[in-house]
Amino acid sequence: MTFGEKLRETRLALNLSQAELSQMTGLSERSLYTYEQLGIIPRSRNVKKLAEALNVSPAYLLDEEETDPQKSFDSARMIEDVKKEFGTRGAREAHDVLERAGALLAGGDLDEEAKDAFFQSLMEVYLDSKKNAREKYTPKRYRVSRSHRNKGAAQ
Repeated sequence: MTFGEKLRETRLALNLSQAELSQMTGLSERSLYTYEQLGIIPRSRNVKKLAEALNVSPAYLLDEEETDPQKSFDSARMIEDVKKEFGTRGAREAHDVLERAGALLAGGDLDEEAKDAFFQSLMEVYLDSKKNAREKYTPKRYRVSRSHRNKGAAQ
C-alpha cells in the first residue's frame, strides 16, 4: 500500500476528515489531498506530524511493504528522546546502532517481545555510554554551566 493509501485509510479508520487532520497537524487540507491522492511524499517533519496525529509510526506510513502500524514506533520514540538530550548527531548515532542491531537479528527466531526487550536494553546501554562520555570528556566549566541552566529551567 502506498503512503497516500495508508494515510487515507488510517485517517478514515479514526473517522477523521481532512479538515480535522489538518487542524491536528497544522498542515493544509490541500497538502493532505496531494499526499492522499497524488502520491506526493511530504517532508520528514510533516510525516512525523501525521504519524503522531494518527498514532502510527512514520516507518509504517513510508514503507509500502509494512503492514504493522506500530512498527518501529518505540524505536522512533527512543531516537526522539536521544535527540532531545544529545542532539541530531546523537539521534543519528542511535538510529545507526538500532539499524545495525536489527541486521544482526534478521532471519532469527526471536519473537517481537524478545526483540523489543533487546532493543530497549541496547538503547539503555547506549544512553548510559553517552552520559558517561559527556561527564568524562566535557570540560568542567561547561558541565557547571549546563547544571546551572538545568536548575534555572526547573525553577
